[in-house]
Amino acid sequence: MLKNKLFTSESVTEGHPDKVCDQIS
Repeated sequence: MLKNKLFTSESVTEGHPDKVCDQIS
């Protein structure tokens, strides 16, 4: 779970956190 949050933070830098957040939700 913690690693997933970190991955999301890194994804935000990529420029597509919406898709990741959608999948996590």
